Amino acid sequence: MLYFSQLLNKKVLTEDGVDLGFFDDFIILISDIQPKVTKLVIKKNKKTIFVPINFLLKINKNFVIKKNYDLANLQANELFVLRNLLDKQIIDLTGNKIVRVNDVAFQKQNFDYFLVGVDISLLGILRRINLEDIFIRIMRFFNLNLKSTFLSWGQIQPLELTRGYVVVKGKEEKLAKMLPEDLADYLERTSIENVRRIIKLLDKRKAREVINSLNLNYQSFLIRRLKIEEIIDILSYLDSNEVVDILLTFNSKKREEIIKNLPQDFRKKINYLLRYSSTPVGEIMIVEYLQVKPDNTVKEVIDKIKREAADFSFLTTIYVVNEQNQLIGVFSLHELICQNLDTFVYQFMHQNLIVVHLKTPKKVVLHKMFKYDLQVLPVIDNNKKIIGIVTIDDLKDIILKNLKI
Repeated sequence: MLYFSQLLNKKVLTEDGVDLGFFDDFIILISDIQPKVTKLVIKKNKKTIFVPINFLLKINKNFVIKKNYDLANLQANELFVLRNLLDKQIIDLTGNKIVRVNDVAFQKQNFDYFLVGVDISLLGILRRINLEDIFIRIMRFFNLNLKSTFLSWGQIQPLELTRGYVVVKGKEEKLAKMLPEDLADYLERTSIENVRRIIKLLDKRKAREVINSLNLNYQSFLIRRLKIEEIIDILSYLDSNEVVDILLTFNSKKREEIIKNLPQDFRKKINYLLRYSSTPVGEIMIVEYLQVKPDNTVKEVIDKIKREAADFSFLTTIYVVNEQNQLIGVFSLHELICQNLDTFVYQFMHQNLIVVHLKTPKKVVLHKMFKYDLQVLPVIDNNKKIIGIVTIDDLKDIILKNLKI
């Protein structure tokens, strides 16, 4: 097995001893099974040439090629190892995580060379700076054994490939097991085309989690570069308050065009939130909450949850309103499931309410949450009618700022 780090910068000579320069890279032809090496990249001073691999005679201390060699150009589906794979991120489909390529391994089969896998371990980095042997000896002195972590080509999904090209290998279920934050972190550093491809591989719930994990600037950056039908599709994955945040980054004309194309129910919700977006709480408030009547039974509440809250991204608390839709009580899901099915809501709801208003400063909202150990607070108007909720997650920016993270 040959490691790329052991080949880089070797001299390249013709069989009759003419010095052509130094080995700079391999060019590979992408394949689902094993990518084949097609060309050598040779650099001398500022000049770079591509020599087809079939002119390579041997690799020992130097690269030796035939004296009557030809030159070639980069073809479709060909990639550079050093530029497109080494130090880039890959999805480890076995471990369901994103890892970094520290070295690349090749194997000779008959007269051809193939990329067989990548090394993602510390040894891969040490090998590249010629410290592998020294480090292994030191580890052995302390009776420790350090091994390479090798992933075969079939185990990985390259992410950072030229022109935003992603090779999809039918491993969608593996992507679904990755943490949304990990995928979002990658998406923020890749091409729009990669974002489109990967989002389409995910189910709607996972796609929502991933897109919600993107920072607002990137969400806006992404959406500005999509067609209107793609924008509507992406926004359908997001919470309503996230959509409002994004829409507020557009000019009024573009914002109205997007809103006009949203589904009717979703459009009403967005327009509702936009009316309050200039107030401290209004700009972070969400309208996905459930309210019931005090004379509803537990069974009726559970049926309503199944019927109306299936797509809610957050549901821990249920609110009780009277005939005038004024907020009069609250209870948690835990309190709900601990009751008999025929128990009325008024028998176990809490009437001592902690609420906030649209103009309540965010720091006051956060203080109330900490003081009363709450994850969510209802937002009411001057008539005591609930108009939305604020969650602890909506205040994470203030928390991080206070912690100086």
